[in-house]
Amino acid sequence: MNQETLNELKSALEKEKKTLTEELGSVAHPDKKVKGDWDADYQNLGSGWDENAQEVTEYATRLPLEHELELQLQEVDAALAKIAKNSYGICEKCGQAIAIERLKAEPAARNCTNHN
Repeated sequence: MNQETLNELKSALEKEKKTLTEELGSVAHPDKKVKGDWDADYQNLGSGWDENAQEVTEYATRLPLEHELELQLQEVDAALAKIAKNSYGICEKCGQAIAIERLKAEPAARNCTNHN
């Protein structure tokens, strides 16, 4: 992979990381004890039963969204770490190069199409 393509993919990953972090910030907050972990929480817990019932419903919606966004962010962070270690674009299953077309479509891809 040439340096220009690698820079494009790194830029795409950094942009995706920023977007995911912003989306996560709208439904959760970073865990102060565990680096890279996020926690959905009750954002508007009120004093009335009706208010709290609505907040619990919203929390139940935020929780799976937080989990999915957190997993995506971990994949992006792993890809950026591989770039830093010069091991990006190598299939974790077979050790062969991942096709550039696949990486352009999914920059955080960990495996080639044969091992997806």
